[in-house]
Amino acid sequence: MNKVQKIGYISMTALVLLVPVLVLAALPNPTLPVTGSAITLQEIQDRIEQIARFLIIVGVILAVIFIIWGGIAYMFAGGDETKSTAAKDRIKNGIIGAAVVLAVGVILQTVAGLIARSFFNV
Repeated sequence: MNKVQKIGYISMTALVLLVPVLVLAALPNPTLPVTGSAITLQEIQDRIEQIARFLIIVGVILAVIFIIWGGIAYMFAGGDETKSTAAKDRIKNGIIGAAVVLAVGVILQTVAGLIARSFFNV
């Protein structure tokens, strides 16, 4: 390691260590947030539903991509048995993945309803 690299590493380390101090120096009078309200069960249910919807959408999109990828691979397999078998497995795994994602989504929605006590309309 030459001298320039050593100076670079030392200066970067010093910069990383000094950044928190420099950031806090920019605050004239830091105050703690003392106001706010408690988190309700409805807010928890809403967050769980938002996360579940996002994960379901991402999972289904990935499953559809795998199904399409398997279909394209199956079309280009020609007469090769190993390629067509791999493509069929990819399609089957995409369908199974979509089913699992949707089942997990149903489970998460049910758990969110049970946590917020709105599942049985009580």
